[in-house]
Amino acid sequence: MKKRHQQKLVVLTVFLFLTLNIPLLLLFDSSEAFIGIPIFYIYIFSIWACSILVSLFIVNRYYE
Repeated sequence: MKKRHQQKLVVLTVFLFLTLNIPLLLLFDSSEAFIGIPIFYIYIFSIWACSILVSLFIVNRYYE
């Protein structure tokens, strides 16, 4: 794997660490809901899905 791809994955890991940290999670921990789904769950699963997509793009660029 090229060094720049490794660096991108490290940056993604640091971003995930910061976005899934307790102080930021507590900002979204409320009793409000969007279309019946709590905002907290939407935040967690959207960050998770975005991280999978970004890592997929990075890894696919490696194999080209």
